[in-house]
Amino acid sequence: MEIKPAQKQMPKNAELIVGLDIGTTKIAAIVGYKNEHGKVEILSIGKSESLGVHRGVVANIEQTIASINAAIKIAGDKANIDIEEVIVGIAGQHIKSMQHRGMITRKSLEEEVSQNDVDHLIDNMHRLVMSPGEEIIHVIPQEYIIDNEGGIRNPIGHSGIRLEGNFHIITGQVSAVKNIFKCVQRAKLITVDLHLEPLASADAVLSDEEKEAGVVLVDIGGGTTDVAIFYDGIIRHTAVIPFGGNIITDDIKEGCCIIKSQAEQLKMRFGSALAQETQLNEVISIPGLRGRPHKEISVNTLAQIIQARMEEILEIVLFEIKSSGFERKLAGGIVVTGGGSQLKYLPQLVMLTTGMDCRIGTPNEHLAGADDELKNPMYATGVGLVMKGIEKYEREAKRGNNASKAIEETAVDTESTKQKPEKKVTGHSKQRVGTFLDTILKRAKDWMSDEVD
Repeated sequence: MEIKPAQKQMPKNAELIVGLDIGTTKIAAIVGYKNEHGKVEILSIGKSESLGVHRGVVANIEQTIASINAAIKIAGDKANIDIEEVIVGIAGQHIKSMQHRGMITRKSLEEEVSQNDVDHLIDNMHRLVMSPGEEIIHVIPQEYIIDNEGGIRNPIGHSGIRLEGNFHIITGQVSAVKNIFKCVQRAKLITVDLHLEPLASADAVLSDEEKEAGVVLVDIGGGTTDVAIFYDGIIRHTAVIPFGGNIITDDIKEGCCIIKSQAEQLKMRFGSALAQETQLNEVISIPGLRGRPHKEISVNTLAQIIQARMEEILEIVLFEIKSSGFERKLAGGIVVTGGGSQLKYLPQLVMLTTGMDCRIGTPNEHLAGADDELKNPMYATGVGLVMKGIEKYEREAKRGNNASKAIEETAVDTESTKQKPEKKVTGHSKQRVGTFLDTILKRAKDWMSDEVD
């Protein structure tokens, strides 16, 4: 990513990350980095209307490309950078999840479980046979089992022959994923990584304590409502509900016999999720079309339309919570985020419908000095994608350092063996020394190949 001269001063090892949230109502590009205090610093936000996406799926490629270009240009100009690489979010009603257990048998009990063993097990999960037209997007480890000893979070360093893992696997339609890649590529950008949007939103708005205690994230977007359930710090269940804020707008349009733009404005300015909190005699006047007389709409009627649809969405959310098997273990309650969470009295409706505590999640918990714009729940996914990108960069940097260290140690060991006076070595000892060096060289090559991949 090219940084222009006027760019804000950043820490030496910091890397600029751009999260691209391709939503149904908006496309947002957010530029950020991790500062020296470990907080995420947001440089700029670029937002454009999403014209070619329907319920999280690309419906018109040309319009989607135009919207991406508009958002990227705004974000790039504000941050004074040329954006080339992005972390992309994916959602949509085609997203599915399942639980699966995998297993590998290791060759030696003497050698400890390494990162290569874990990577091998995860790679096996990516090779699972899916239904025609589906592919695996994420393989998320939940716990590991070594020689029938379960409940292991991090197996590296343990000894054992049989390494098993329980995984949460998220799949999506191949065509939907390829269309997103195609749009980003034709916008002259490189997709560094692809992340499920509710997982990105969870990173932005949930605390570690909430994930540990058990919490439900409900991300109400324009076309879909995403659900992610965490317990004991681990993702346990994900689901995508094909209803969002747009269907509420359509209900208002049909119920009040007005055009869509007027329905959206009514929802945003006067909408309420609880009809009982409105005044029965309060009326809104809507301009008529082409000289026709004004139309008067009751605020209470508007709230009844919104409440009916929100209750339907929340009932499906409650069904997903019960299906996960964690209904009675979620001490953290429900956290609602996304553009649709801005309805008045929505937390109260959630508590009435589900019987669980509720709060609105804003993406400023992990940010350094967030301004008022960033406190809007609609940017939760974009900020979360930036955080996912920072994690990926740090993980790859760590792998690169390990690979370099292994090569240096190998070079030192090889040089020291050359400088030492020649001694008489038995055939058995020669074999041991050779095997030791071969092992180190092989590990170094493996690390380097992983880094290249």
